[in-house]
Amino acid sequence: MHISEIQLHRSISDSELEALVDKTIEASGALLAKCILIIPPDITRFHSRAGQITDALVAKLGPRVAAILPALGTHSAMTEEERAHMYPGSPSQLFKVHDWRHDVVELGRLPEERVSEISNGKVRYSYPVQANRLLTSGDIDFIFSVGQVVPHEVAGMANHAKNIFVGTGGKEAIDRSHYLGAVCGMEGIMGRADTPVRALFDEGLSLAAGKLPPITWILTVIGSAEDSSLALRGYFSSQDRRCFEEAAALSARVNIQLLEKPIQKAVVWLDPEEYRSTWLGNKSIYRLRMAMADGGELLILAPGLRSFGEDPNIDTVIRRYGYRPSTEIQTLVAREPALADNLSAAAHLIHGSSEGRFRITYAPGPLVSKEEIESVGYQWADLGQALQRYTPQGRLTGSHSTRDGEPFFFVQNPALGLWSTAARMQNTRSLRPSMRLG
Repeated sequence: MHISEIQLHRSISDSELEALVDKTIEASGALLAKCILIIPPDITRFHSRAGQITDALVAKLGPRVAAILPALGTHSAMTEEERAHMYPGSPSQLFKVHDWRHDVVELGRLPEERVSEISNGKVRYSYPVQANRLLTSGDIDFIFSVGQVVPHEVAGMANHAKNIFVGTGGKEAIDRSHYLGAVCGMEGIMGRADTPVRALFDEGLSLAAGKLPPITWILTVIGSAEDSSLALRGYFSSQDRRCFEEAAALSARVNIQLLEKPIQKAVVWLDPEEYRSTWLGNKSIYRLRMAMADGGELLILAPGLRSFGEDPNIDTVIRRYGYRPSTEIQTLVAREPALADNLSAAAHLIHGSSEGRFRITYAPGPLVSKEEIESVGYQWADLGQALQRYTPQGRLTGSHSTRDGEPFFFVQNPALGLWSTAARMQNTRSLRPSMRLG
C-alpha cells in the first residue's frame, strides 16, 4: 500500500485529512485486525496533526483499537490535561505510559562490528533493538505508527522506525543511538534522511520484523504559511520505508531555511506549554547552530522552564557535568562511570554546546534560577526585560529590529524547522553510513 498527498501552496484541509485516514485504513488491512495498537507522539509534537489522525483512527476502528502508546522515549508522561488537549476524541482509558527504563524487551542486537562500521569507527559497541513489551505481547496484531517528519539532531530526520526504537525503546538502545549520533557530529546529520543513526534503526527494523506485528506508518510534514501559521503540507502512509523517504524529501524542502548571511543575534521563543526543560528547549540550539555567526548570541526565552532533564536521573547528570564541547564530554565518558552509564545524557550535553562558536543565553521563568543556568555553562538573562525588548507575542519568524535598532533573527517555534547558511549546509559533509560489505 502507498498513499500520499502533497500541498505546497495551501494546507491539507481537515476533511481531506479525514479522507486520507479512511484510505489508509482500507488499504492497510486494519479492518481485518482484532487488536490494534496506535503509537502517536506526545505533547511535544502537538502541531504534528497526529492528534487529529489518532482520534480519527479511534473513531473509525472502534473496539479494534486496544491501546494507544505515546512514543515518549525519555520524556515525562503527558498529564491528563495534555492528553485531553492533544487527543480529545480518544478515551483516556486507552492510553498507556511507556517506561523507558523498565518496560522494554530486546528483539535482537546489531553486533559491535556492524555498529563500528556504521559509525566509521567512532564507537565500538553493539546496539540492542528494543521496544515496549506491549508491541510483542501476543494480543496486538496490528500497529499504526503516527508522527511527523522534521529535521532531527540525532537521526537526521525524525520518525519512521525511530518512533518504535526510541519512542518506545529502552535505556541502552536510546543511550547508544544518541551517543553515536553525537560523536558523528550533528552538522553532518541534521536534515539528512540517510545517516548512521538511521542505519541503526533501519537494520534494527529488519532484524525485529518477524517479532513485531505488521506496522502501517502514517507520517506528516508541517510547514509555515505566509502568515506564519502552521500548514499540513504532506501526508504519507505505507508499510515500508517509501513513506519516510517521501516525507523526508518534502521536509527538506519546506522545513530547512537557507540564509544568505550568518545570524549575529537570534532570539527563540519557547512555548511554556511545550518546553519545560532544556532537554526539549535546546532544540533552539540544534536547529539554529548552522545559521549562527562565530561570536554571535542565541537568546532563548523560556518562561516555562522548570528543569534541565525530563528524567530525574538525567537532570542530575546535566547539573553535574554541564554543557561542554564534544571533545570534553568524550574524555569525561572515558573516565567517569556516571556519564558512561548515561550516554543519552552525554549526547545531549554535546548537542547543547555551541563548541565555543557562539554564546548561549537562557532567559527562564521563576522556577530555574540564574545560578542554576550559569552552573550548566549557559549565560542568564532576565526574562521580563527580554520580553519587553524583543516582544515575542505575535511576532513572525524572520529578521526584525528592536526599537533602538538592534537587529535580530526571531524564531517562533524551533521544532518546526532547521536554519542554516547556504554555505554551511553545502560545505558540511553528509554523514552517510558505511554500507555493509560483501
